[in-house]
Amino acid sequence: MAELRGALIGCGFFAVNQMHAWRDIEGASIVAICDRDPERLRIVGDRFGVARRYTDAAELFTAETLDFVDIATTVGSHRPLVEMAAAHGVPVICQKPFAPTLGDAKAMVAACATAGVPLMVHENFRWQSPIQAVRALLDKGEIGTPFFGRISFRSGYDVFSGQPYLATGKRFIIEDLGIHILDIARFLLGDVTSLTARTTRINPAIAGEDVATMLMDHAGGATSVVDCSYATKLATEPFPETLIELDGVDGTIRLAQGYRLTVTGKSGTRVSDVSPPLLPWASRPWHNIQESVLAIQRHWVDCLVGRKEPATSGADNLKTFALVEAAYAGAASREPVQIEALLQ
Repeated sequence: MAELRGALIGCGFFAVNQMHAWRDIEGASIVAICDRDPERLRIVGDRFGVARRYTDAAELFTAETLDFVDIATTVGSHRPLVEMAAAHGVPVICQKPFAPTLGDAKAMVAACATAGVPLMVHENFRWQSPIQAVRALLDKGEIGTPFFGRISFRSGYDVFSGQPYLATGKRFIIEDLGIHILDIARFLLGDVTSLTARTTRINPAIAGEDVATMLMDHAGGATSVVDCSYATKLATEPFPETLIELDGVDGTIRLAQGYRLTVTGKSGTRVSDVSPPLLPWASRPWHNIQESVLAIQRHWVDCLVGRKEPATSGADNLKTFALVEAAYAGAASREPVQIEALLQ
């Protein structure tokens, strides 16, 4: 089978990880790149040996024959770029946050569905190998039906030095990080029916919230707490680890700092190390996220070849995006928000 031809739009901070991953994946390659900034275009093009470079996405779609496009730009450009890809019949991966609003996200999903174009959101956290290990335990029935979960990401890491735009938006931690942690909660415990949220800003130098706590009811009967912070100073910095506690009718699962996975069930307690591999191009402490980029992009290629819907399809991601919208609405009103009403 011929190798899939892809293009990357957006050559910023995180896109370098995507380019490394594409280089490692058999059956697909990036044949063209696009960015409005000629210098970023030059840096990424030279680094990864991509000769075909564009500063205009419309020109890219007109000039290239593509099997997919990977959109790694900031959120404000996502809808026009996704709709442009759909109009050209090109399957599309879109970076998160998927869209500025839930209405935009719904329109993007509808545009791709009408065009018959596959759409996947680059919701990579659930693809981290430690998270996948937790999911595998649930699938094996190790703790029976889960009734409680806590998915936690608390850190004092300076994310603003590498991505300074994060300090300027009125929305910060829920939109940028919380969306991942909320998606993990859905991945492990199922869809959510209602959400209650509280937020605050500890860092006076940023515009948005840097602490958020969310209480959720899941359709299957479980309750979960999702808590996120970039204002938590710890003796050992856990960034960028997601910590997980799950209680089931037959036992418990704990994913602790240092990728220590403890399972207690009918047969006793087992402890294992589920540290992600350090890829040749990865660097600590980012290696768990970098590994998940490779995993999700490989999943995308497998889905394109096998004509399957991606696990984090645009349609699926609407359910995660709705949790983000519910969190902001709930934090403002200090009242529970029903999720089904947002998805209608």
